Amino acid sequence: MKSYKDLNIETICVKDQEIQQSGQSHVAPIHATSSFSYQNIDDSIEVFTGKKSGYVYSRYGNPTINLVEQKLAIMESIGLEEVAGCILTNSGLSAISTMAMTTLSAGDAVITQPDLYGGTTELFKKVIARNKVEVIEINLGDEEGLNKQLESNPNVKLIYFETPSNPTLTCLDIRQITSIAKKHQVKTAIDNTFASCYLQQPFTLGVDFIVYSTTKFLNGHGNSIAGAILMKDASYRSKVWDTMKLVGSNCNAWDAWLLHNGLKTLAVRMDKHCSNALTIAQHLENHPRVKKVNYPGLKSNASHEIAQKQMKQFGGMLSFEIDGTLEDGKAFMDNTKICTIAATLGNVDTLLLHPATSSHLNIPKEKRAVAGISDGLIRMSVGIENVGDLIADINQAL
Repeated sequence: MKSYKDLNIETICVKDQEIQQSGQSHVAPIHATSSFSYQNIDDSIEVFTGKKSGYVYSRYGNPTINLVEQKLAIMESIGLEEVAGCILTNSGLSAISTMAMTTLSAGDAVITQPDLYGGTTELFKKVIARNKVEVIEINLGDEEGLNKQLESNPNVKLIYFETPSNPTLTCLDIRQITSIAKKHQVKTAIDNTFASCYLQQPFTLGVDFIVYSTTKFLNGHGNSIAGAILMKDASYRSKVWDTMKLVGSNCNAWDAWLLHNGLKTLAVRMDKHCSNALTIAQHLENHPRVKKVNYPGLKSNASHEIAQKQMKQFGGMLSFEIDGTLEDGKAFMDNTKICTIAATLGNVDTLLLHPATSSHLNIPKEKRAVAGISDGLIRMSVGIENVGDLIADINQAL
């Protein structure tokens, strides 16, 4: 920029000053800019044509966003020979839709499970299916059934699943599913939001794609909405990036920066989430007013052995049914003093949600029943508070 002596005040107000740096910022900065400038037009052309690395527009890429993508990719690549690829998006659902649009075309089919997060089920049935993609729901725990489905339908290009599932915490054998898929040359994608890469590393079990709502445990503080798509084959990143760029599902620098801060405490938070959740699940299982507890850490749980095999710990999520009516469940939620009723999960504080009237509201009741989502089911995202305080609150509310 010219010397301020040569300029008028209106121009000085508008122009940025050059940042003088004597050292590197200890904490990653937020690159809050929509676009990036160049020294000359030739420099711009080289970046646009890919002859030179650089940034163009924050929908395409941004230093803050790319920094977090690299961190997540490294975290998911522990135990692998090569580092995975990663794309951040503006929400968990946009991560799923961007991944699906990249991998599925008209005439293809996707196999999934009936007990998915309600929003994901709606996405597949109402949006992805509109693009002439067949959506098939089956019990992915049935090895023989999955094999038969793949043998009879050559159009299947993707198997998409959650484990543990939302909100019944059912666990699927990841290695079993990926082994069958590979035999039929079908890609696999997992929503790893409930477990996080700290508890479960799907790439080491053969999965091709991992998606996250990073809003949840990865961020952990309820102050950022974003999503992530990770691909074991990093060369596939360019295809996912192309979809993200063109549909505009990109993350922004501020949410990426908040996620970056949250990731720093992921390990210590998850240890506390898990220990609190196990203690509360055991307490609820022995409470006379509780009909059923869904938590893979309980030895009585049907998913316990599978979870033991593929998870480091059993997670911070559980769900349970009170032995009473829908009104009894609502009364419990209203009577808690420490727990908060909120339509999210994975925060440092304990959160309650009633799936039948919120996350799975638009899923038909008969389908909810098949998936184990009764009108009395309550989902609990266990926080990192003092566990004695949480149990006291649960007891008085019950």
